[in-house]
Amino acid sequence: MKKLMMIAFVAVALSGCAQQTFRINSGVAEKPTQETKQSFFVNGIGQSKTIDAAQVCGGADKVIRTEVQESGTDVLLRVVTLGIYTPREARVYCAK
Repeated sequence: MKKLMMIAFVAVALSGCAQQTFRINSGVAEKPTQETKQSFFVNGIGQSKTIDAAQVCGGADKVIRTEVQESGTDVLLRVVTLGIYTPREARVYCAK
């Protein structure tokens, strides 16, 4: 049991988390206007999700940045399910 727990801990520690940020316009937004949890299956092979940031913000000139993040919890779920379930979180930041 100790070996299994150690292997799980090492796998999660080594996998870490990932975040991609795309800066569209200059500006500062502290809180996201929209946060969406996205579910992918079989490591997301051949799958895509689309969010229209211009529609969320009411115009392309109001979009400050977009982000996609895979948190530690998401990584743990991916590891435990052997890549069958791969969640991610997407955020859109708008100018006020």
